[in-house]
Amino acid sequence: MSEPMYHPWGTVTPEFWSTPARDSADAPKGLPPDAMRTRLMHIAQGAQDGRLQEAAALAAQLDQDVTDEYGDVHLHTVQVREVRGYLFALMDDHATGLAWYLHAVQLRVTLQGPTHPDVDVATRRAYSMWKDLPPQSDRQRLGTDVLTIATDIHGADAPLVRHIREQLYQRALTASA
Repeated sequence: MSEPMYHPWGTVTPEFWSTPARDSADAPKGLPPDAMRTRLMHIAQGAQDGRLQEAAALAAQLDQDVTDEYGDVHLHTVQVREVRGYLFALMDDHATGLAWYLHAVQLRVTLQGPTHPDVDVATRRAYSMWKDLPPQSDRQRLGTDVLTIATDIHGADAPLVRHIREQLYQRALTASA
């Protein structure tokens, strides 16, 4: 039975691009959602064209700009960091990509709470990235990181956590055989 593939940034909905009504004192000053969307499209186009280093540099700059604009704990920031993780995975730096995904999961918990469906999906994205790590990577140690964070968020008896634990065990058996 094949497992579903979770895209790096989930399902982008119109709400992603909308901002709540604010008074002028609270309004973002330099990075409206339309500008973010345009920059994300440039990043995606660069990655699609094989210009991964350029896309990663653009994503790093966007991360800095979004963080400056909205703060470290904001949904826009989380989503840009998930994109950065995906780009690192495309560049075969799976450990860094997974670290970005796990960081994003933890930020989502802070923002949305551990029971929010997006937190579950983000945890599954991190697991999917770990699952696809090449055998020569530090897969067991990274799997332990995924398991620890998933357990902290979802609890030791959550179906996702049990599944991750089982996969980590199976891969440890395969590696020692």
